[in-house]
Amino acid sequence: MNNKKNLFSILLLAIAVIGFLNFLPQDNEDFSEKVKVALREVGNQLLLADSDSVSIVLPVKKISDIKFSLTFETEFSFKPDVLVSNVKTVFEKASLSKNYRVEVIRCLDNEVGFSYEINKFEEQTIIPCKGRDLPKNCYIIEVKFLKETSKSKNWLFYIFIPLILGIAYRRFYNKDEIVATQKEKTQEHKVLGSFQFYPEQNKLVKKAFEIPLSKKECELLEIFVANPNQIIKREELTKKVWEDNGVFVGRSLDTYISKLRKKLQEDENIKLTNVHGVGYKLEIK
Repeated sequence: MNNKKNLFSILLLAIAVIGFLNFLPQDNEDFSEKVKVALREVGNQLLLADSDSVSIVLPVKKISDIKFSLTFETEFSFKPDVLVSNVKTVFEKASLSKNYRVEVIRCLDNEVGFSYEINKFEEQTIIPCKGRDLPKNCYIIEVKFLKETSKSKNWLFYIFIPLILGIAYRRFYNKDEIVATQKEKTQEHKVLGSFQFYPEQNKLVKKAFEIPLSKKECELLEIFVANPNQIIKREELTKKVWEDNGVFVGRSLDTYISKLRKKLQEDENIKLTNVHGVGYKLEIK
């Protein structure tokens, strides 16, 4: 039992360590550098789409841990569709978050000329005015990463903790109880005159003498034991034991009834009688 407790304690410790690692903050410095590289590539693609291979993309500015600004040396024009497509492609290559908001701001008046929001759930994605080209102008592109994935992962972690603990408890603590219950179940029997009938083990026992039963014999006897001193129609026996399994019966029923009679003849108080033209009855005095 002590070994089981030790194993259970180790499992708890492992879960705690995984949980701690799951909640550790990401390396913000590495994240920032990845975003800067990705945005510079987005800027480069925009200028190339505007047939400008000479102008340079200015250094990306970090406004906050989740917000970044992309500026350009010269004015340019672009299609919103191209911007949306380029950002999506570059961010996917860099394995950045799929939840973000993009704003294109005019340098002269700081007004937003175009903006959209991408969400990993498509129904929450908003991309207005994709078909309208933005004229040549000085633009600043700001990208803000929206909170999402870390929390959803943490919720998953919380959900799976009870499941893992439940499995562990069942495995290390409750196993003996389960085995004991199963053992008791297999030992359950029904009293049939001087016999003990064990349906789960396909056998009859009289004192210390066991009488093995075939599967069909056992199924038939179960029906009779559940309905003592009652007439069971042939059709009912045939349906329950054979027809439900898609097997053609023929004279099989009479054969198995005959076998059961021989095995039950040791007890004079039990008779398996034939009710002519109807079926059979297990008579118990």
